[in-house]
Amino acid sequence: MLFATANADTASTKKMRMDMRQRTGFAAFCLAAVLSVNGEAPLAAETWPSRPITMVVPFAPGSSSDVSGRVLGAGLSEFLGQQVVIENVPGGGGMTGTARVAKAPPDGYQFVFASVDSMAIVPAMHKKPLYDSVADFAPVGLAVEQPIVLITRKDLPVNSMGEFAAYAKAHHNQMQFGSAGVGSGSHFSCARLNVALGVDTTHVPYRGSNLAIQDLIAGRIDYVCSLAAAAMGAIEGEQVKPIALLANEQSALFPGLKTAKEFGFPGMASNFWTAFFFPKGTPDGIVQKLSEATNRTLSSPVTVERLKKSGVTPVAPESRSPAYLTTFVGTEIESWAAQVKSSGVAIE
Repeated sequence: MLFATANADTASTKKMRMDMRQRTGFAAFCLAAVLSVNGEAPLAAETWPSRPITMVVPFAPGSSSDVSGRVLGAGLSEFLGQQVVIENVPGGGGMTGTARVAKAPPDGYQFVFASVDSMAIVPAMHKKPLYDSVADFAPVGLAVEQPIVLITRKDLPVNSMGEFAAYAKAHHNQMQFGSAGVGSGSHFSCARLNVALGVDTTHVPYRGSNLAIQDLIAGRIDYVCSLAAAAMGAIEGEQVKPIALLANEQSALFPGLKTAKEFGFPGMASNFWTAFFFPKGTPDGIVQKLSEATNRTLSSPVTVERLKKSGVTPVAPESRSPAYLTTFVGTEIESWAAQVKSSGVAIE
């Protein structure tokens, strides 16, 4: 009897110890989950990055975002000590690739090189966008900016904004313009230009600005409102004709090229920017590490020179922080929503 009681006590003790271990383990799991949700996982931030990181570029290979993204990716790899792998996920004016990152695990191993197209313009055009540009992302920092330039096929008989406007009004039923895709910045810029000129030309969307410019060079379309980086090579090679900058001021990238405003056509200027975003919930320590690496990369003379040759300009140091980008994106969304509404451009 005593032997049976002792065995019973031992079994009871073992069960109590097992229950305690289970409760302790569950409590630790809950604590880890809370810390992760609140972005306070210090170990994750301290050891990040411990393997290669994916930068999603939501536009096609060879596009302006792709070119500048690869320049920045090389610098980030150096400062982070891990390779930054570029993955192009084009489609939907940048929405497809950006949506993928919005739904990615917030572990710091996937971020998007998103632009004004995918963060402000495209969502404003869609009745049901695939993500919320504010609620679904953790802003890291602005990186580069560039102007939009109106270019035409080389044999189009125009040499100024006034001549282009007159020609478009007389021939708009036969004219076609290309873009980097439905809802992209190049699409919206030309759509807004058409509204201002009172013309209705045919839109031909491509899976990237470089493809649109190839067809422009071949004479298959008449004009493109292109990002500077995408147009620079064709302009320098005299394969297309630059007409005007759709920007607030002239650019050192295109010496002597006047703005649309200088030609007497105000209200067409746009500032096209690109920035880094993690999925919402990424630990603050990881966000800060990428922000610091971005700032160091953009401060590198080698990187700056490579970016300028590709047609983009690094943003000022005071504009590169997560806090600045958070406020900036909110302002941009509001501004572009108003412009999209006034243009009448919408996508179901």
